[in-house]
Amino acid sequence: MSTVIDRLKLTTVRTGFVLGGRIAPQRTVNRAARLFATPFASSRRRAQAAQGDADMQRSELQVGGETIATYVWGDPSTQPYALLAHGWSSFGLRFLPWVAQLRAQGLAVVTFDQPGHGHSSGQLCTLPEFIATIRAIGAHYGNAALAVGHSLGGAAVTLAQDEAWRAEQLILVAPAADMKAATRRFFRFVHLAGHLRQPFYAWLHRRTGVHIDELRVERKLPSLGQPALIVHDLDDADVPWGEGERYAQHWPGARLHTTQGLGHRRVLDAPEVIGAALAFMRGEQVGTRVVGSPDLALRM
Repeated sequence: MSTVIDRLKLTTVRTGFVLGGRIAPQRTVNRAARLFATPFASSRRRAQAAQGDADMQRSELQVGGETIATYVWGDPSTQPYALLAHGWSSFGLRFLPWVAQLRAQGLAVVTFDQPGHGHSSGQLCTLPEFIATIRAIGAHYGNAALAVGHSLGGAAVTLAQDEAWRAEQLILVAPAADMKAATRRFFRFVHLAGHLRQPFYAWLHRRTGVHIDELRVERKLPSLGQPALIVHDLDDADVPWGEGERYAQHWPGARLHTTQGLGHRRVLDAPEVIGAALAFMRGEQVGTRVVGSPDLALRM
């Protein structure tokens, strides 16, 4: 029954966007952009259902006017630590299967809920907010020995690297690479007309102060010197495998580890993926180098 209701809701939304794009384009753009920037309610429900362990310390940080829920194992002030960044409409404790393994490597572990996600405050969130939150967490705990990012969190961790905060190693699982491609997928899904794309980008620019072209990760990748492992599944229906390949192609210190049959979500906590990540951390050769034209993605 719920599936039928969900389909009816989606049909109603799509019909509203098709008609609104003709009758009231600016109002429709505003509504669509807010929908694009609103995390699914399931992020909060799943975070409430997730159970940490006795060693987890839960705290809060104030970032950009929002209260950010943090989850810490060990002592990042005295131990090298791993920062774990979740993806869109997810939550920090989604990384629980990683924690014991990372602790066994002698690392403290820090994860958190982005604005509008999990136990953090806020309603809207976009990639620039993802980046700003990671930088604020980094400013609080210092440079990380390792950063792991999933999906949009992978893009955010990458773009967050700068002189003020960095990770010595990065592991990106199913990372998004191109926000324009993400908006195109959104437009197709909700049946939003193509002529609304530029006003849609303008709404995002007004909200964040960041133009969407500044969020193309391949412009950042050639300047990154840290070793990185990119894990992406061939059957990822949310973020195409080619976006993960783009990271490995343009990042001088990156390797690409390809899986199949795990999709976009199961790839994050698959035992074989965590095993590959640990092997990479130990300095073992995991995945392959990707060689291609450095100008290819910039022409896309």
